[in-house]
Parts: sequence; structure tokens; C-alpha cells
Amino acid sequence: MNEIVLQAKGLTKCYGDILAVNDLSIDVYAGEVFGLLGPNGAGKTTSISMMCGLLKPDSGHVLIHGEPINSGSADIRSRVGVCPQEIVLWQKMTCIEQLQFIGEMYDLKSSVVRQKGIELLEQLDLAYKANMLSRTLSGGMQRRLNLALALVHDPEIVILDEPEAGLDPQSRVMVREFIKTMAREKTIILTTHNMDEAERLANRVAIVDHGELLILDTPDALKLTVGEGDVLEITLKDENAPVQ
Repeated sequence: MNEIVLQAKGLTKCYGDILAVNDLSIDVYAGEVFGLLGPNGAGKTTSISMMCGLLKPDSGHVLIHGEPINSGSADIRSRVGVCPQEIVLWQKMTCIEQLQFIGEMYDLKSSVVRQKGIELLEQLDLAYKANMLSRTLSGGMQRRLNLALALVHDPEIVILDEPEAGLDPQSRVMVREFIKTMAREKTIILTTHNMDEAERLANRVAIVDHGELLILDTPDALKLTVGEGDVLEITLKDENAPVQ
């Protein structure tokens, strides 16, 4: 994990008088799961929108393998897949049609895209919904389909914005295990405000608030900064007495 695949240098973004991201600089290494952790409104979504080239920073730049992501190179942009927090689907298209549509936008052959789409639907337990309209899916299924759309062109770097938001416990576990499997082959950047999610998935975590980077380290190292916690011992006078 020594090769830097994505560099964000001095990213700054303002919305009027609101400073959403303030001079953010991070390096993301090949093969790691990089967590961007912070409360709602901390600037996480704005940060990753700049990292993937969807949003132009007021200052600073993003490099993918040393090349600016906004260089105009289709090859550079295609190395990144993005799954937004808001579910983006075409309500009158089936699951497999949506995957084929996205893949063909990346100039992939229809037959190749269809095969890749079927594989992704199977991995995300949606194969039996392949020919169903997306509007007929539950919220959790729609979020899983949204994830599949970010992966159909087989990107090297995958950016996930709150990937477990709104999921029921069963779907949350499924998506979490899918991310762990995907991390064996890809570099992943994910945002979350859930510390448990960050600890379970991320190799390194950057904590941001009010648009600024507060600290960046491994989950274990971050836990050491707050100590080992407290132990509460309760002694009963009568061991046979009921606990009240």
C-alpha cells in the first residue's frame, strides 16, 4: 500500500459565505479502504465530489496517478466509480437495462456490459430482480443497485458516499461484506458519520469537521488517543438478591 493513487492537495470550496472545505490535503494508497469520517455537514460529500471530478474546487487540485482528474482525459475519469448518497436511478428502466446503459456510456461492448451487470446483480443479491423496473425495488435494493452502477465499468478507485445509509440490518451486513470483498481488488474511499462502520471497513480514517481535516490515522491508533475506556464494577450485598 505504498503507491499513491489519488492525491488531494489544498482543496477548498465555498458556497457563498459558507466555507465547506478548507485546505484539505490527503493521499490515498493503492488497495486501501480510506474512510472520511465526520458529522453531517462536515464537508465530506463536497470533498469527495471534488476528488472524483464532479465539482471544481475554488483552489487546490486532485491527481490520479499524478495526472489532474480534470485534465480532460477520459481514461483518467473512467478509473473512478462514484456511488452517491442520493439514489440516482431511472425509474422506468429495469435493473439490467440501467447497468447496460451506464456501461455503454463508457464505450464498453453491450455483451461485455450485460455479463458484468449480471455478475454484479448476483453479488448484490439482485439477480432475481434483473428484469424488474427500479421503481418496484425497495429502498435497500435501490441503494444496492446504485452501488452496482458505480462498478459496471470496473473502475480502479471506488468512491462511496454513506454506502450504508438507510439500509436495514440485513442489507447493511451484505453491503459491508461486499465492500470488504471489493477491497481485495480496488481502492475504496468511503464517507460515513458512523464510527462503527469506519472501524469495521477502513484501513485509515480521516476525521473532518467544518471542512477541515482534524486527524488522520488507523482506527486502532485513533482509539488509543482516547484511552482504553472505563470499567464499571457492580458488587451485590446478597448474590441471590434480584438486580433492580
